[in-house]
Amino acid sequence: MSLRPFHLAFPVHDLTAARAFWGEVMGCTEGRSSADWVDFNFYGHQIVAHQAPGLVADRAAASNRVDGDDVPVPHFGIILSMEDWHELANRLRAAEIRFVIEPHIRFAGQAGEQATMFFHDPSGNAVEMKAFADNSRIFARD
Repeated sequence: MSLRPFHLAFPVHDLTAARAFWGEVMGCTEGRSSADWVDFNFYGHQIVAHQAPGLVADRAAASNRVDGDDVPVPHFGIILSMEDWHELANRLRAAEIRFVIEPHIRFAGQAGEQATMFFHDPSGNAVEMKAFADNSRIFARD
C-alpha cells in the first residue's frame, strides 16, 4: 500500500496570521478557503486552519519529557529529508521564529536518532519537524 496524504484540521485565532505563517514562512501553498478556514499543502498533506479563537484561547499547555526536553502536547509535524530539515531550520531562524526546542539531534546513537525542532504557529499550535538520516529507522525499536 502506498503512503496516503493525511488531513489535519486545527484551530487558529486569525486567518491572516495563519496565511502569513503557513504560507510565507513555512512555504505551504494555499488551496481552497472560505471566510472561516484555509487549506494548505503541507508537504503533500492537507492541513486546514479553522478560525476558532475560543478553542485557541481555551487550550491548556502540556508537555512530556522526551530525551531531556519538555515536548509540547499536542503537536503535529512531518518527517523531512535531512537536507530539507536543515533548510527549514535556517528559514525559520531567518524569519526569527522562536523555537520551543531548538533544532538538534535527539536520541543520538540510538535506534530512534533523529533531527528535531519544535516551534509554535501564531495561534500557539505546537509543530515538530523532524528528519532521520536513515528512514528505515523511523519505527526502529532496538
